[in-house]
Amino acid sequence: MTQHTPQHSAAFTCILNPARIVFGAGKRGDVAAELDRLGVTRALVLSTSFQKADADALAETLGDKAAGVFANATMHTPVEVTETAMSAYVAAGADGVIALGGGSTIGLGKAIAYRNDCPQLVVATTYAGSEVTPILGQTENGVKTTVRAASILPETVIYDPELTLGLPVGMSVTSGLNAMAHAVEGVYAQDRNPIASMMAIEGVRALRDALPVIAKTPADAVARGDALYGAWLCGTVLGAVGMALHHKLCHVLGGSFDLPHAETHSVMLPHTAAYNAGAAKEALQPLADLFGGDLGVGLWQFAKDLGAPMSLRDLGLEETDLDRAADIAVKNPYWNPRPVERDATRALLGRAWEGAPPESGT
Repeated sequence: MTQHTPQHSAAFTCILNPARIVFGAGKRGDVAAELDRLGVTRALVLSTSFQKADADALAETLGDKAAGVFANATMHTPVEVTETAMSAYVAAGADGVIALGGGSTIGLGKAIAYRNDCPQLVVATTYAGSEVTPILGQTENGVKTTVRAASILPETVIYDPELTLGLPVGMSVTSGLNAMAHAVEGVYAQDRNPIASMMAIEGVRALRDALPVIAKTPADAVARGDALYGAWLCGTVLGAVGMALHHKLCHVLGGSFDLPHAETHSVMLPHTAAYNAGAAKEALQPLADLFGGDLGVGLWQFAKDLGAPMSLRDLGLEETDLDRAADIAVKNPYWNPRPVERDATRALLGRAWEGAPPESGT
């Protein structure tokens, strides 16, 4: 019998970032041992103010290995917050950081490491995915910019599903949709490759199956583990290939209009997927199949069924801001499979602002 082997005739370059992944229930107990592996003797524990109690508890378990807690991590990684954290790092005599939390805290750890090249250990408690990318998004004077460098990639990431059991359903849903956005853009990226695409499809499948279970039964440990697994895969895609229109629009809406990060991704994803559906039909087909054949409409219904925010209006964006958002987005656009046209982008933003379904991509 002749065995069929898939053929990949297109040339590609594949870069897999060298992070150490420690996955499993109870693995938060490995933090001290992982610090030893990194040669860190005094780690500054980072968190948001919301997770300060958890950060304090972690620091207490580490004893002398903890250099203290900085609990002012802020959405969109404002440069002024990073500068304050840098001062705290130096004052504490730290030689590494532990980011306990989601995207805001992970971003702060990356921003510190970008400036002083210190080792980073992440204990992920959401589905952000940024913990496995060498990309830092930071905001200064109302503008969010991104930078990519080897020093930005955390050296070790601990994924303990038990730490996500208390993640509120709303945050779980938007964080999971945010992770899906990385994968959707990854399959049609200019520098896409077969490995990243396989990870993207599997990551979206895992989240598609896990999020409805979490919405109904938040303490379901199996679903929590599956969602964290999916988020890791989607985040790895984000770190391996370039992003396109979706991420550009979310950076504009977050950096220039201060909209919340994960919620903005949730609202925008069905609309950006629909925008690119025709131009990237073949690449998106496996994902479209996961959502009934029409990716944009399917994602919109999926998000609605989960109770996710559906409109930019509900996130606080004024209708009068839409023209300026479109203007900023097309000024220095990311590569995109479909040309980024101002009027089409403005129309897309208008539908997202209203909470209307996206245009059908089929």
